[in-house]
Amino acid sequence: MKLFEPIYTTILTWAKHPKAQGYLAGVSFAESSFFPIPVDVMLAPMVLADKEKAWRLAAITTVMSVLGGVFGYLLGAYFFEAFGDQMLTFLHAHEKFENIKKMFIKHGTLIILLAGFTPIPYKVFTIASGVMGVAFLPFVLLSLIGRGARFFLVAGLIKLGGDKLEETIHKKIEIIGWVTLNLVVVGVAVYLQLK
Repeated sequence: MKLFEPIYTTILTWAKHPKAQGYLAGVSFAESSFFPIPVDVMLAPMVLADKEKAWRLAAITTVMSVLGGVFGYLLGAYFFEAFGDQMLTFLHAHEKFENIKKMFIKHGTLIILLAGFTPIPYKVFTIASGVMGVAFLPFVLLSLIGRGARFFLVAGLIKLGGDKLEETIHKKIEIIGWVTLNLVVVGVAVYLQLK
């Protein structure tokens, strides 16, 4: 029984939808402030579906992600006192939030630059930046650089892989899917043990 091939084919079909770039923009915005699923899940298949648009898609993702980050920053700056506990509960991020506050104290605003590459969701960094009173302009500039580096790297690697990468993924999607699923299960189990 093939489980992952139909899912993969469906995602590629969605990636070719005429409104796919609008959906990508919306998910990119939401992912930086409250949406739990990483935008790479949408960006990668869209680049795979139309490699000529790789840089455009990476740019859309970057700009909308940073705008979503600004929204998260504003939530942290102006609404955290009233709704902070509910926000962190919704994001399952109380412990992550405390760790990020310690990172800000230790590394300063440079942590925003690295936020796009950490396993901690970027949205927690954006809200923490607002709470900690990080200067707005450095926050935006460092977010543009960090998020842009991540999304252009993803788009570039997929574009570079080209048709051969698409063919390989299509042939091995069941193995990739099961390995990924097992890694997620192990990761969740380890996380729950450490909690």
